[in-house]
Amino acid sequence: MFAGGERAEAELVPQAGYALRTLRVEALSRTNPVKAVRASGKAARAVAAAARILGDVRPDAVLGGGGYVAGPVGAAAVLRRVPLVLTEADSRLGLSNRLLAPFARRVCLAFPISGLEGGRYRVTGRPVPPPCTDCAAARAAFGLAEGESCVLVFGGSLGARSVNEAAVRGLAGAPFRVLHASGARDFGDLRAELGDPPPPGYDLRPYIAPFAPALAAADLVVARSGGSIFEIAAHGRPAILVPYPYAAADHQTANARWMAEGGAAVVVEDAVLTAPRLREEVDALLADGERRAAMARASAALARPDATGAVADELRAAARGRS
Repeated sequence: MFAGGERAEAELVPQAGYALRTLRVEALSRTNPVKAVRASGKAARAVAAAARILGDVRPDAVLGGGGYVAGPVGAAAVLRRVPLVLTEADSRLGLSNRLLAPFARRVCLAFPISGLEGGRYRVTGRPVPPPCTDCAAARAAFGLAEGESCVLVFGGSLGARSVNEAAVRGLAGAPFRVLHASGARDFGDLRAELGDPPPPGYDLRPYIAPFAPALAAADLVVARSGGSIFEIAAHGRPAILVPYPYAAADHQTANARWMAEGGAAVVVEDAVLTAPRLREEVDALLADGERRAAMARASAALARPDATGAVADELRAAARGRS
């Protein structure tokens, strides 16, 4: 049983065959006091609604994903004495997890976080879908010829406007293939900028599903640095990462630095990202096969293929503890 809001999960969870109970809740604004008060009121009502859901479902354990929807459900679990396990996808604890961590049986961290070692904390990595292992089939599915270089560009679920614009303006017409998942928001404008037909070799799509074959087909990835960096690492791909500068506590910069310090990525700040700068970085990496291979090995070394099983083990242990 999933409990969530009314965003992407409202469609994705039922499509995957699971029941979804929805809550009316919104993110807590850190800049607008009126919105913050409104969000706090919704959160309080959501805790009561979540408590009713837990009363109906009578779960043996609750798993919190760290977002603002997870906060009321986690709080309800604490109030009803249901064992709580938390997952943190970023390199800093989000607000919900900071508030709930003292009450959790286990907090599963995607990254090592200074000061959060041992005890209730365990570094599991972030669970991601299994990687695509048939690179030849993946490349064939995207029409890539043998020896042809491919750059994969993507942002989050909505895309990433600065990355999208830099890619279209800097990589269109390049002597390599570009596979670009822009998100639905920017797709129409980007397609118009590319022209009709688009330049040869530039494959612009709003979404790519399933996504693992696109990572398997790519020689280089250009992306933001949210939790998707674990999917990049799972496929052992070198990356150019452009952290979203307005992420909470600037966690995307910390995520990107973790990849860069591990030797798997080049980091370009959003403020200095331009079409020429992106093209320069891409050209340099595609021209240096030895460096790219070293980055690929470093990326694979950062992967945590056992993350899903590790989190599941903690959840089962918590459920057994209650039983």
